[in-house]
Amino acid sequence: MLRQEKAAQATALLQELDLDCWMCFVRETGEHPDPGVDLVVGTAVSWNSAFIFARDGSRIAIVGRYDVENIRSTGIFEEIIGYDADMSEQLIAVLDRLAPRQIGLNYSLDDTSADGLTYGMFLLLQQMLAKTDYPSRFVSAERLLSRLRARKTASEVERIKESIAITNEIVDEFGAQIRPGVSEAELAEFVHQRFKERGVDSSWEWQYCPTVNCGPDSPVGHVPPQKHIRVEPGQFIHIDVGVRHNEYCSDLQRVWYVRREGETELPAELRRAWDTVIKAIETGAALLKPGVLGWEVDAAARAVLVDAGYEEYHHAFGHSLGRACHDGGPLLGPRWPRYGDSPYIPVEAGNVFTLELEIFTSAGMIGIEEDVLVTEDGCVFLSELQREPFFV
Repeated sequence: MLRQEKAAQATALLQELDLDCWMCFVRETGEHPDPGVDLVVGTAVSWNSAFIFARDGSRIAIVGRYDVENIRSTGIFEEIIGYDADMSEQLIAVLDRLAPRQIGLNYSLDDTSADGLTYGMFLLLQQMLAKTDYPSRFVSAERLLSRLRARKTASEVERIKESIAITNEIVDEFGAQIRPGVSEAELAEFVHQRFKERGVDSSWEWQYCPTVNCGPDSPVGHVPPQKHIRVEPGQFIHIDVGVRHNEYCSDLQRVWYVRREGETELPAELRRAWDTVIKAIETGAALLKPGVLGWEVDAAARAVLVDAGYEEYHHAFGHSLGRACHDGGPLLGPRWPRYGDSPYIPVEAGNVFTLELEIFTSAGMIGIEEDVLVTEDGCVFLSELQREPFFV
């Protein structure tokens, strides 16, 4: 049902973007998965295959003989053409019938979710169509795929909510394990056991999900939790964690403070940093609405930290969330060359983002990350904003 929804959305986007034809050209998708095929087909193929979506609503699959029944079972394609030795003749015949002015292919400089076509397959496609003028009509399908990936249907949002709910349960259980002397690695192993018990996968690479940071000496970034770094009083304990459930992801960051003897609240230095993080997230969330550019949201949140005298964070304020932890579409990020055009894409209703940033303190990192849905009126939190540290 979900992929039928996305296939229908793809047809509407072809009309919206004045693109005649979108083609996913793939082979051995178990070895080389294509995000477009994953989104609208949902099953693997072995031989050279073309999945064609036309502006008039036609959906045509050209696949090897032994993939025909599998593709038919998806219920997505009204026309399925099988072949044995060579698909060139069938492909040219379909394109001649459709007569597209442009043929959108899955390549992109900036959006990984729109960059599924390998260079070898691109060359092969050119070779197969060399006696026609169709190669001159190739264009990037990134505008279509960006919107298709980012405009979440109601079914997709429900799946993300389910992943968030599971993550919140694990976070609650994680908090009960925090006590002086426990190592980052032990805390991470507890989370992995909870993943296994619930039958869910990690939102990103297993060895880095969760990230656990205990105090100021913990290495930050995509590094495994450390065996030698342990919980001590006076530390912030930080976790970055998400699960992939029913094909959709969550991504949250939460923070605990381990009180020293006699402490009943955060020391003033830490309280100021905490309040600044929350203010920055709330500031970005208040600006997030349809039509705003991603860099504008990032700039508003970033200014809160800089104006308060803290170092700015060295990443985007928020990324799209969905089938992947870092999903396609707009990026709530700065105008840095490494992000390409992604920060300039207008935000749309139906987009789901993370909102995340951090400040480093003498007690360790304060890193908060929430998941939000953009609506016609602004944004709503799918997770509950952690306004106060959890105390241990």
